[in-house]
Amino acid sequence: MQWFVKALSSYATFSGRARRSEYWYFTLFALLASLALGVVDGLAGTDEGMGGQGLLSGLATLALLLPSLAVTVRRLHDTDRSGWWILIYLVPLVGLVVMLVFLCTDSQPGANRFGPNPKEPGSPWAPPPAA
Repeated sequence: MQWFVKALSSYATFSGRARRSEYWYFTLFALLASLALGVVDGLAGTDEGMGGQGLLSGLATLALLLPSLAVTVRRLHDTDRSGWWILIYLVPLVGLVVMLVFLCTDSQPGANRFGPNPKEPGSPWAPPPAA
């Protein structure tokens, strides 16, 4: 949950780097929120029927669009790729596979042109030292 809150606190911050855990936990909680709101839409009768988005889930999608783009760009920065790589999603099927590989790739060790590695000691989001 801390990663979701961190991503939301960096609402429109496209600079810097995001660890894999920040990206994937944000994606998980956004998906769970969307599913829960979809159920509420269905129960309240505010859904659009077959496959359409309801009022509440649509508002949540709009609210999470900018943080989702920002955390994806920061995740690409962590692998030393420009945020413009997000446009590869526009290529059917191939774009999805390429982005999945990029998003699952480990961080580039050390600092890169986008900032220091968030896994390194001293970073507020670094893992705790092994006991």
